[in-house]
Amino acid sequence: MRGLRFLPGAVPARLGGSPTLRAGADSIADHVVDTALTSVGLTEHTGYAYLVAMSIRHGLLALLERSPMYGYQLRHEFERSTGATWPLNVGQVYTTLARLERDGLVEQTGESDEDGKVVYRLTDAGHAELTGWFATPLGGSDRPRDELAIKVALALTTPGVDVRAVLQTQRTATLRHLQELTRLKAVADGSEDTAWLLVLDSMIFRAEAEVRWLDHSETRLARLATAPRPATPGVPAAPANPAGARADETDRTVRR
Repeated sequence: MRGLRFLPGAVPARLGGSPTLRAGADSIADHVVDTALTSVGLTEHTGYAYLVAMSIRHGLLALLERSPMYGYQLRHEFERSTGATWPLNVGQVYTTLARLERDGLVEQTGESDEDGKVVYRLTDAGHAELTGWFATPLGGSDRPRDELAIKVALALTTPGVDVRAVLQTQRTATLRHLQELTRLKAVADGSEDTAWLLVLDSMIFRAEAEVRWLDHSETRLARLATAPRPATPGVPAAPANPAGARADETDRTVRR
C-alpha cells in the first residue's frame, strides 16, 4: 500500500473544484495516507496484526518475569496492569504462549493446578528477549496504523462523502471519550496503581491531541475551500468558494 495515490480530480466538487484546490487536497490526502500506512512498516492489515501480536507477546513475557503463571492468570494480570484498556481473550493468551514455547522463550513447569491448568515460566532466552525489548525505543514503524487519518484522507477524496461531517462527528465522539477519561482520572487520582495512572494519562493526552488534529484539519479544509481560483488570462479571478464561509460557521458551532 505504500505510495498509494488517488486519481487526479477525485476531490468532491463541494471543495471548490478548481485545479489548484484539487491538486492541493489530493496532495494532502496522499501525504496523510502515505504517512499513516508507512508507519505500519508492512501492510495496512498484516502489519497491524503483527504489531498487536508483538505487544501481547512481550506483555506476557513481562508478566512471567514476575512469577510462573497459567493462561487465565496471565490474562487477568495483563488487563489489571493496563487498566483493562486492552482486553484479551483466553484464546489469544494460549495461542501466544504456544508460540513463545515454540520459540524457546517460555516453558511449562511440569506442574498444574487442581483444575489441570498448565503453568508456564520464563526461560533464559525469554528473559534476554524481554530485556532487549525494554531497552529498545519504539520507532515510527513500530506503532499501529492511524485509522482516523486514513479515514479522513479517504473521505476527502471520495465523491459524495462530506468530509467536514466526518470530522465533526469524530470530534464529538472524541470529546465525549475525553470527558469519560477525565472522570476516570478524577476517581483514580490518589490511587497507588501507578501503572493504571500512566496508561490513563497516555489515553487522555492522545484524545487531546486527536481533538487538536481534527480542529487543524477542519481549518485547513476551510482555507482550501475559500482560496481564490487562479485567473485565466483575460478572465477575472473567480471569487472564493462560499462553502468556506459555511465551514467557518460550522466550525464555530462545533466549538460551542
